[in-house]
Order: sequence, then C-alpha cells, then structure tokens
Amino acid sequence: MTTIAFIGLGNMGNPMAANLVKAGHDVLGFDLVPENLKTARANGVTVMADAAAAVKGADVVVTMLPAGKHVLSVYEQVNGAAKKGTLFIDSSTIDVDSSRKAHALAAHAGLLALDAPVSGGVGGAAAGTLTFMCGGSAEAFAAATPMLEKMGKKIVHCGEAGAGQAAKICNNMILGVSMIAVCEGFALAEKLGLSYQALFDVASTASGQCWSLTTYCPVPGPVPTSPANNGYKPGFAASLMLKDLMLAQEAARSSGAVTPLGAEAAQLYALFNAQGGAAKDFSGIVEFLRGA
Repeated sequence: MTTIAFIGLGNMGNPMAANLVKAGHDVLGFDLVPENLKTARANGVTVMADAAAAVKGADVVVTMLPAGKHVLSVYEQVNGAAKKGTLFIDSSTIDVDSSRKAHALAAHAGLLALDAPVSGGVGGAAAGTLTFMCGGSAEAFAAATPMLEKMGKKIVHCGEAGAGQAAKICNNMILGVSMIAVCEGFALAEKLGLSYQALFDVASTASGQCWSLTTYCPVPGPVPTSPANNGYKPGFAASLMLKDLMLAQEAARSSGAVTPLGAEAAQLYALFNAQGGAAKDFSGIVEFLRGA
C-alpha cells in the first residue's frame, strides 16, 4: 500500500484524496483551513499537523494549491522532510515558470517531480473522471500513472517540466473564448426571437458545435446537467476561469505569442468578476453579456 501525502484539501483536493483512500492508499493530509481538514478526516484521510509531517515517510506527495507561490513555498518547506526518490505530483494550476522552478527544487533534493494539472471540475474530482495533463520525465510519469488512474480517466504525458501547465492554460484559454462566443450567440438569438432549443438543435450539429455548447450550454433547457439549470452554481467558478486566462496572458507575454481573443476574454471575465460574478459558474457570463 502506497503512503500518499496530500497538501491542499479544498474543493478539488478533498474528493481527489478521498478517491485515493477508496483505492486503498494510506493518505496523510494537510490544509490551512480547519473545515477542509474536518471534511478530509470524514473521508478517511489522516490529518497531520503540518505539511512537513504529512510528507515525512510518504512515497508520493500530491499538491493542489491556489498559485505558484504556494507550490514553491511547500516544495521549499518539505524538501528536507521528504525521503530521496519521493514522487511529487503538483495538480495545481499555476504559471509555467513557477512549475519549472518547482521541478528544479525537486531535482536538487533528489526527488521525482511531475506537474499534473487537471480538467473536469469538482464533479470530475468526486467521480474520479478527471483529465490529467502531465509534464516531467518519462520516469516520473510512469511512477505517477497508477495514482493518477485512481483519480482520473485520462492521463496525458504532454512533455517535459511545465508542459502540463502549458497544456492546461492553452486549453482553458480556448474554453474561455468559446464560452463567450456561445453566450453571445444565445444573447443574439434572444433578441431575434429564436428559442434556446432551436439554436441548440442547429448549432450542436453544425459548424458552431463545441464543448461549451453541447456539454455546458450556458442557458437553461437544452443540456439539463449544465449549471444554467441550477442558478449557475459553479462547477468551475468564474474566478478560476479569470485566473487561468490571466495565466495564459502572462505566458503569451513572456513567450511573444499573439492572443487577442484570449486577451479580450480575460478582460470580459475580469469585468464579470468585478460585478459580482466571481462565485458563479463561468458560463454565467451570459448574464453579463445580456447587460444584466
């Protein structure tokens, strides 16, 4: 049985850790939020006093944290506590530069490292159906795959250090842009007197087809499981979409890439967040685009 330290037991981390417990692993967890620790304990996670205590003796360390500075802080704190050869898997969504620094810290300490951000939201974390986008050595990817398979259904090795983060921010920039386009289409349809179902029936089988439409339709009715049918209760909050779009813009600037639609999407989500949309699902931006 593999002993796994899980650092960061929030909305995503807690169900991911719970799935590792269900798979028979001994999971040692730590989070700064007492309520998160209470939930983790109820899920069978052994709660530890701090990150270093969780890492000591662990075979694998999984981090799920808000930003690059938090990941680097944990890596710096626990490197001395981790035994040589321990595998560190970072499933946070952070900037590529910080991810590569984390890999370097791990390598310097004699540890294996993999950046493995996820797609699939809280529902996918609970169901164990996440997609993992992985960056790191072939050795680290092979070592991590058995654990990742307990938490997800698709695991992709995208390349060397930071490649998983690069794939994640590129994917989510596409998602943010496409969601705005779908929302604008439905907002226009409303003005033209076209029903939601009519537009959906056409676009979902024509050239307008995309995930934002067919799986996550931003208006009530056509896709019963979409957040639009539940008051835009978040599966993926608008604040997180803004975070990912800003990471994409940071990467575009540092690499010299031209992403005008990505930049515009970031501005629109910033406005939506500022006007009270941060805690809503990112598809709720349709309300903002209507002028509500």
